[in-house]
Amino acid sequence: MAAKLPAGRIGRPEDIAAAFHAVMTNEFITGTVIHVDGGHHLV
Repeated sequence: MAAKLPAGRIGRPEDIAAAFHAVMTNEFITGTVIHVDGGHHLV
């Protein structure tokens, strides 16, 4: 499955943490859903 993803790998906890950090530190991100899926929804 990882080879089929645009990211080319399976997600790691650090990927989720980076998205969480971005949401918590950027006051312009409001009311949105962040998809941390390596591009799976595009496949």
